[in-house]
Amino acid sequence: MAIPTGDGEPRLTHLDEAGRAVMVDVSDKPDTRRDATARGRVSMQPATLELILAGRMPKGDVLATARIAGIMAAKRTSELIPLCHPLSLSSVAVDLVASEDGAAIEIVARARTTGPTGVEMEALTAACVAALTLYDMCKAVDRGMRIEAMRVVQKSGGRTDIRDQIDPRQEGTCP
Repeated sequence: MAIPTGDGEPRLTHLDEAGRAVMVDVSDKPDTRRDATARGRVSMQPATLELILAGRMPKGDVLATARIAGIMAAKRTSELIPLCHPLSLSSVAVDLVASEDGAAIEIVARARTTGPTGVEMEALTAACVAALTLYDMCKAVDRGMRIEAMRVVQKSGGRTDIRDQIDPRQEGTCP
């Protein structure tokens, strides 16, 4: 993230004065409730989606496995992303639903904590690993699948909030 400096030039928060990567010191920041939502999709052939929804993929229940993989990944984000703070997550939810066009699985991942730093990376990690798991479980049937449009669509509780357009059917909060 770029933050403004006294001279008006933005600087990256994960670089020190010498340009070396550092973990941001959050020890003086107050604990607040932090929420983030990430979205993405895995596009595929309609026949592949039909197999997933019918539970007929050779590797098993694709949606349940991808959901659990996403949740597990969120809990390990700091081990995967350098300089990411380890967080005590209050909640992680991953939803995977068939797209209306019948050619994709839409992924929505939500993360929540109370602490001095946000959970955007945890939500993104959950969505990305859910997508990778889905891809892995279906690649024997459809090599043309595409992981697309991974992004943070909502974050709150910190210095800046993000609010993207979210389909009301997919909006919600972590349980």
